[in-house]
Amino acid sequence: MGLLDEKAAVVTGGAQGIGLAIAQRLAAEGAAVVVADVDEARSGEAAQTIVAAGGKAIGVACDVTSPAAVEALVGRCREQLGALDVMVNNAGITRDATMRKMSVEDFDAVIAVHLKGTWLGTKAASLAMREQGDGGSIVNISSISGKVGNIGQTNYSAAKAGIVGLTKAAAKEVAHAGVRVNAIQPGLIRTAMTEAMPAEIFAQREEEVPLGRAGEPDEIAKTVLFLASDLSSYITGIVIEVAGGRHI
Repeated sequence: MGLLDEKAAVVTGGAQGIGLAIAQRLAAEGAAVVVADVDEARSGEAAQTIVAAGGKAIGVACDVTSPAAVEALVGRCREQLGALDVMVNNAGITRDATMRKMSVEDFDAVIAVHLKGTWLGTKAASLAMREQGDGGSIVNISSISGKVGNIGQTNYSAAKAGIVGLTKAAAKEVAHAGVRVNAIQPGLIRTAMTEAMPAEIFAQREEEVPLGRAGEPDEIAKTVLFLASDLSSYITGIVIEVAGGRHI
C-alpha cells in the first residue's frame, strides 16, 4: 500500500530536476501522475521513465502562464485519471541579473511563470477539488530565496516570496472545502542548474549549510509527499524550509 494509492496528481515543471523527482516519488507511492511541462517532448519522456519503473503517468504540455492551458491541464487530469487529488505548482525559470542590469521583460517573465503560474494552478486545482467534494492537497514550491533574497535575483526572490503570501491566503479561502494549501522553500539542492555553478561558488554555499551538504531533489520530493498525503491531514497554510538549516 502506498501513501497515495488511488490518487491523481499533477506536477508542473515535472520533466526535469526537482519536478521530475517529485513526480517519480508520488508515482512510487501509488499516485497516477500528470507530468506537465512547457516542453511537450520532455514531459512525454519523463512520463515514460515513470511508466518504465512500474508507475502510472502521462505527459502533458502546459504553459503555466496561460489560464486556458492550466484549466485544460486540470481538465485532462480529471478526464483521464478520474479526479485531481494533488496539485504541485513547481514550474519555474530564472533570468538572473542585478537590478541595475535586469530588463523589465526578464522581471515580468519570472513573475509570470512562478507567481502567476502558481496562482493559476492553485485557482484551477482548488475549483476542481471543491467541485469533487472530497478535498485535496495543493503544494506550492517557493524557495529560501523568497525568505532572504539573493543578489541578482530581485525577480526570482520577489516571486518566491509572493508564493508564500499566496499560499497562506489561498489556504484560508479553501480550507472549509477540505482543500489544503502549503508551500515548500528548498535551499541549495543538487540539480543540473546548481551544479553548473563555478565549483568554488557551490562549495562556498555548501559551507553555509549547517548540515554540511547540498540537498538532493528527492529530499524535496519526500516533503511534497508528506504534504500531499494524509500524514499532513491537519496542516494547511504553512511553509516548510528544506534547506539543511541554512538561513535559520
